[in-house]
Amino acid sequence: MALTQWGVVLLLTIVAVEPASSVPSIIQITPEKGTVLANDGASGSRRSVDLYCESWRFTVETNDAGLWTRIPGRCVDFVKDYITGERYLAESEAVADNALAHAKVVGVSGNGKDAWVFDIDETLLSNVPYYAAHGFGAEIFDELSFNNWVDLAEAPALLASLRLYKNLQELGFTIFLLTGRSEFQRNATVRNLQYAGYSNWERLILRGDADQGKPASIYKSEKRKEIEDEGYIIRGNSGDQWSDLMGFAVAQRSFKLPNPLYYIA
Repeated sequence: MALTQWGVVLLLTIVAVEPASSVPSIIQITPEKGTVLANDGASGSRRSVDLYCESWRFTVETNDAGLWTRIPGRCVDFVKDYITGERYLAESEAVADNALAHAKVVGVSGNGKDAWVFDIDETLLSNVPYYAAHGFGAEIFDELSFNNWVDLAEAPALLASLRLYKNLQELGFTIFLLTGRSEFQRNATVRNLQYAGYSNWERLILRGDADQGKPASIYKSEKRKEIEDEGYIIRGNSGDQWSDLMGFAVAQRSFKLPNPLYYIA
């Protein structure tokens, strides 16, 4: 049926108007980085920074950020608030809960060969007191000052991990501690772990002379393979770095704790 001239005009008017009036946009994409999200002065600017830093932290935790050496300068306050606040504790608790749920359905054999591997720094022990004095990750890592901190043996336990650690022992898992710390730090590390409430691990593995210079993912994979070669089944692995969890001889399930302070390849 042919349209009249007025019918054509009316149809074009409906087509032009209808989408804007019935399907409002949900996602608003800002045209360029740094756009303030609210026009209310300092608070709007702060929200813009927080959004940027939250997005940056997301890429860190999803291993999309690649190799980085320090946090963005604008994110110092954000990381400080996160790492010293309730959210970091809550997210660490969530990871521990997921790990424990997995552990409960594994079906421990009772022969002592069901293993769980833990990293130490930012997994069992928290170095937040050290990083609070060093820009919360905004400074380039200084090995000497960190080694001096390790010697103090005062790092507190990450409480969510301490709870998981003890629950795993009650379930019958054999605990291995696999750290990037070096062998000369063994005594200080043992003192610190005991001070923080950890005990009765099967083995504490540190970097020996032959391990120096190896990427963490290679070094830790090799040590996990040695554990497997002894007949253990690595049921779970907890660490704050992707290099704690990836590579070969990986656990049946791996659990990544949050850490926006530093990155280790």
